[in-house]
Amino acid sequence: MRIFRFVVRRLLQLIPVLLGVVVLAFLLVRVLPGDPVRSILGPNASAEDAEAARVRFGLDKSLWQQFLDYLGGLVTGDFGTSIQSGNSVGSEMALRIGPTLELVVIAVTIALVVATVLGVWSARRANRLGDHSVRMFALAGNSVPEFWLGLVLVLVGYSILGWFPAPNGRVDPDTNLTPITGADLVDAVLTANGPAFASAAAYLALPVLTLVVGVVAPLLRSVRASALEVLHSESYAAAQAHGLRGRTLHYGYLMRATLVRLPSLAALVFGTAIGSTVLVEYVYSWQGFGQWALRGLLYRDYPVVQASVLVIALCYVLVFLIADVVHAILDPRVRL
Repeated sequence: MRIFRFVVRRLLQLIPVLLGVVVLAFLLVRVLPGDPVRSILGPNASAEDAEAARVRFGLDKSLWQQFLDYLGGLVTGDFGTSIQSGNSVGSEMALRIGPTLELVVIAVTIALVVATVLGVWSARRANRLGDHSVRMFALAGNSVPEFWLGLVLVLVGYSILGWFPAPNGRVDPDTNLTPITGADLVDAVLTANGPAFASAAAYLALPVLTLVVGVVAPLLRSVRASALEVLHSESYAAAQAHGLRGRTLHYGYLMRATLVRLPSLAALVFGTAIGSTVLVEYVYSWQGFGQWALRGLLYRDYPVVQASVLVIALCYVLVFLIADVVHAILDPRVRL
């Protein structure tokens, strides 16, 4: 019941935060240099054509009226019309967000498991060869740019070894996958399409590996540092002195205390992974949310940029809410 009240209270606190994001995104995108109509029509378009386009997209109205129209649309779930394509931003976003969320959620989940296992293992072997190897891996993961790593993985995994499909899609069209959520792996499960599942998993492997290497490094360093702190604590030494079994000592003391800080860091890493998908999606022609948002920014497509910022902010605050709840469950000292 306390957790339920905490979640409701936090959800109510999100309203002013998201309203602030809406206002800032609306104003900032309009102070950027460049004209969205000229970006779409080109420099040779006549003044009459440009004015007709501004009227069509409501850009001829005052700034205040544009904001009220945008706010009214949000209340009814209407994100506006894309200046580039003339289609509904909501329908375009629905097609793009599923593939990106699938990519990020799988990558962050794998990174959390790898960081937990390797971080604790490394801390228990501090200053030995295995520990040094793990720390070097974490340093390399922090140093290597995602786009470069993606290109190397394509070169090795596709061009040289031929183990993975070409980086030009998300699933083999011959599998006749019926799209439901836009996340191909999930859709393959929902439609019980085995060949589509195998194909989607093969297409996901290299992009997921690229993201995992990038986001696992900060998690790994944090888990190792927390585990070392627990191993050198008086409470852990006292538990050892009382002759507790190794399994109880490991899961009851070391793992629980080590993972207390992980939810907050995982929430930060989740946000970083969403930002990193822009480059990863370009390398693998993923046609996801990040690629769509970046193209909207390049063309000054106001409705697309505003919707992208709002959705990313919403993902951030929801992930941090989940992290706070998990933190409270792991650490009873935290008051909800």
